[in-house]
Amino acid sequence: MIRNFELPGRSVALGRTGMAATSHAAATLTAVEVLKAGGNAVDAAVAACAVQCVVEAGSTGIGGDCFALIAPGGGDRVVAYNGSGRAPAAMTPERLAGLGVTAIERRSPHAVTIPGAVDAWTRLVADHGRMTMAELLAPAVAMARTGYPVTPRVAFDIADERDHLAADPTAAATFLVDGAAPAVGSIQRQPALADTLERIGREGRDAFYRGEIAAEMVATLAERGGLHTLEDFETAVGEYVTPVATGFRGHTVHECPPNGQGVIALLIMKILERQPATGGPVDPATIATEIRATRFAYAVRDRLLADGADPHGLAAALLDETLVADLADRVARGESGLGAAPPVGAPHRDTVYVAVVDKDRTAVSFINSIFYHYGSGIMTPRSGIMLHNRGCSFTLEPGHPNTVAPRKRPLHTIIPGMVTRNGRAVMPFGVMGGHYQAMGQAVFLSRLFGHGCSVQEALDLPRVFPLPGSAEVEAEGLVRDRAGPMLAAMGFDLVASDGPIGGGQAIWIDPDTGTLIGGSDHRKDGFALGY
Repeated sequence: MIRNFELPGRSVALGRTGMAATSHAAATLTAVEVLKAGGNAVDAAVAACAVQCVVEAGSTGIGGDCFALIAPGGGDRVVAYNGSGRAPAAMTPERLAGLGVTAIERRSPHAVTIPGAVDAWTRLVADHGRMTMAELLAPAVAMARTGYPVTPRVAFDIADERDHLAADPTAAATFLVDGAAPAVGSIQRQPALADTLERIGREGRDAFYRGEIAAEMVATLAERGGLHTLEDFETAVGEYVTPVATGFRGHTVHECPPNGQGVIALLIMKILERQPATGGPVDPATIATEIRATRFAYAVRDRLLADGADPHGLAAALLDETLVADLADRVARGESGLGAAPPVGAPHRDTVYVAVVDKDRTAVSFINSIFYHYGSGIMTPRSGIMLHNRGCSFTLEPGHPNTVAPRKRPLHTIIPGMVTRNGRAVMPFGVMGGHYQAMGQAVFLSRLFGHGCSVQEALDLPRVFPLPGSAEVEAEGLVRDRAGPMLAAMGFDLVASDGPIGGGQAIWIDPDTGTLIGGSDHRKDGFALGY
């Protein structure tokens, strides 16, 4: 589809040999440079993400978690890795109750599960990469040590989180200037993080999970009442998992299994596929259907989705055709989907997503997050690690599947996606934005496969998000301007979003020509780049 060049926007990126798409220019350029230097898609994704942990530190970091999907050689065998962290062994509902904890708050040390990102990076590079960790982390080390310019979206995020950052002396000294957000183009440095990344590159994962860096994380959390121990860090390890998948409009969509919410994206897709055709991708009727499908699917998520011994059994139950048919019928009847379940965690927060395809057509879908902007706001002074707050997604409700427990992983929002067709990988893709991601993926693929949009157009179009457990629907300005009155007449309570909703990247591998076609969300500072 040829875009209208009179309208704002950007063309898709094109390439024949390799391509990367990220939410920050420095990360995309790093990934392409790694590919050109002989690295493969796994190498490029890790190097790009490490750069983002420096230059886009509000969205990701080595103090967070990671998930990945890999299609080696461009085939339809998809390898999945769950790099999400677990709660400390001492964390029980009873122990928290004895400490007077009635909810796991954002800045609480109990919101910090053991970070899984470094384990995931080192394992994936060792098993699937070609370059050393020292080589891959070198660009991030250099930027952290010598400085990097603050980009517009990063400046926006820091300003939005000024009070959060100011509450921690190390975070304030690192990201604020005389207590205020930095100006666009000003130079930031993170020398402590540079030293930590360099050490991980030199010594491997044990530099993070054992020894003085781990001891500092434990001590920093203990000062705030945390229950973490060195043993929790020493025994932390992610795992390869078998993806879950479903058909959608002639393609197969692959996701990581629970504890991630990828299966909920698949559930929304299955509901949408059963709906009668409506208008265009931002027609009020289309948006109304997507809102209803999301409400029902998220109600199922918040009642059932959790870490457990049988993730594929849970996924099968969530995608059961009887359940799908019932929910699809209720959406078609115009039921609102309200009141089915209380919300879990925050409405939507941030993450970074990286898509890479190399010359061998290995496709990588890679996502890394510290959950809220700047996570828990707890930053280690000597090692410069911003710790995430993923434990906020646990519940303390007795008997709930997602109730906190020792060494349990919380419900996780970050979900890389992979699309295959006719025995080949055709698209690594992902949508950022915390709890928005499951809806975001389903809407993105609906726009791509159901409405004929390009990958860039499907990312660019305006977004809405029905806040879980609420009658309110956050809507970006273009939706409110163009479809607001009609959606209000349908009974939807549209409210202004508190910023851009999410982000996203994707790379389409044209099955006929082999051409790589990439898109990157305008809501961030990045782009797709091919060669």
